Amino acid sequence: MMYWTTITLFGLAGPVAALIRFQCSQLVVERLDPLVTPGQVPSPHVHQIVGGNSFNATMNPDKDMPGESTCTTCQFSEDFSNYWTAVLYFKSRNGTYQRVPQRSNAGFEGTTGGGMTVYYMQDPLYDTAQKSKVSAFKPGFRMFVGDVNARTKQEAARFRQLTYTCMENAGSREHETVSFPTHVCPYGIMTSVRFPTCWDGKNLDSPDHMAHMSYPESGTFESAGPCPATHPVRTSQVMYEVIWDTSKYNIKEDWPEDGTQPFVWSFGDETGYANHGDYVFGWKNDALQNILDTSCYAQSCGGKQQNIAAMNKCAGIPKTVIEDIGEGTWLVELPGDHRSEESRH
Repeated sequence: MMYWTTITLFGLAGPVAALIRFQCSQLVVERLDPLVTPGQVPSPHVHQIVGGNSFNATMNPDKDMPGESTCTTCQFSEDFSNYWTAVLYFKSRNGTYQRVPQRSNAGFEGTTGGGMTVYYMQDPLYDTAQKSKVSAFKPGFRMFVGDVNARTKQEAARFRQLTYTCMENAGSREHETVSFPTHVCPYGIMTSVRFPTCWDGKNLDSPDHMAHMSYPESGTFESAGPCPATHPVRTSQVMYEVIWDTSKYNIKEDWPEDGTQPFVWSFGDETGYANHGDYVFGWKNDALQNILDTSCYAQSCGGKQQNIAAMNKCAGIPKTVIEDIGEGTWLVELPGDHRSEESRH
């Protein structure tokens, strides 16, 4: 377990008014998870990763990982953090699986592999003022959100900020659900992963990668609810948007005969309740804090930014795990010998 010696090292530095929104190209898609199963090659299920190119199976925080990266797939060239989620698969009527490709958010077309959009927010996304005071994370900080074993709404309730949007078009953002959409989504399915916003002031990590963080004591992040006494330091909310291009799978005749939805996470969850995300901080020096201390919104946030061509140049690092993960091919089982729960009955 890692610690900062005092809470002031994570202190709040003046007024902040920044909402940061940027795109990251795909770094690699494979079975590695240096946060939950460090050193295990391969990890239990497939992930899609963006960010710094030093990503590897171990990511020892004592070596300032991912600060050892030489490039990043993210728009801010000083952001060597790594951001990752599980991978979505389509289960055909005959029981075989294919990886669902990703697509870039509107305005970021051309990023390798579609990647994901990352936010750092002081206040709700719809609040352009962003008046709350928060602080950047520090080297060695990492966290996880979600429950890979959740299969019911009740089990997923404490992670209500993990949602799905059935997209009619590129601008769809309404009618979020906590389980997979049950009908055809013409443009795709967007998963939103929102991390907790209250830090305990001491630990940069914890055994479950969650206990050092908390949601507000009452209310919500959106309502500016206060942090609990056990986690008194208010941080920005890290949020991922990943758009899964399900459009090629919208032929209902290819869906299960009983009409149930056909998508499954790479670890076998067909409900969607086990949506989760991993985060390892890696911004260079005070780059993130400097941006948070400015007045900006979305893409106007200054800092050192690179174009999509430079982001893509860092993408596609060599894979550690060489296997067929169903990119354009059909698999009898999900990588890691997983099958969807329904297929086991």
